[in-house]
Amino acid sequence: MKKTFFTLTLIAFCACGAIAQGISGGIKAGANFANLKYDSDFGDFSPDSRTSLHVGFYATIMVSETFGVQPELMYNSVGSKFEALGTELTSKLDYLTIPVMLRYQPVPVFHIHAGPQFGFLMSAKMDDGDDSVDAKDSFKGLDLGLGFGAGVDLPMGLGLSARYVMGLSDIADGDAAEETKITNTAVQLSLTYKLFGK
Repeated sequence: MKKTFFTLTLIAFCACGAIAQGISGGIKAGANFANLKYDSDFGDFSPDSRTSLHVGFYATIMVSETFGVQPELMYNSVGSKFEALGTELTSKLDYLTIPVMLRYQPVPVFHIHAGPQFGFLMSAKMDDGDDSVDAKDSFKGLDLGLGFGAGVDLPMGLGLSARYVMGLSDIADGDAAEETKITNTAVQLSLTYKLFGK
């Protein structure tokens, strides 16, 4: 299913590129308000959110005055915080993500967007404030999510956007995967700067 989803997204992206009316792009960065949702045999559990960051590149490929595709290549740091045995633990998951957002722009300065996000795990650590332990074996290497949000264009090539990313795939791996399903969630607030295009 994941391979089919990725293939269809790639075909749509290539088709849009072939008939594009305008291409622009630049850099974006901002804050992640991330969390992990645990669904186990003992019930659902959501720890405290973790504030982190994202940074990377985006391109906007418009196929008409109002519709387009916005692929991105991002570094995303997510995770959560929770307390265990009187100690606050922070899970830090770092991904290389490829969001491919369908973009609807009813007016030139405002747009809404939605689409899939493919995340490739680069590192996973558990941190108690003093020591950090490698936890990559506890998480799967691929995370599939769905993002939707909105943005505005500001003067001098600047822009602001907000997006909610909902995890669709279970990222738990190893022994924990037998009893617990874990999914990523994040609210992203971004500042963009256009480097080329109109």
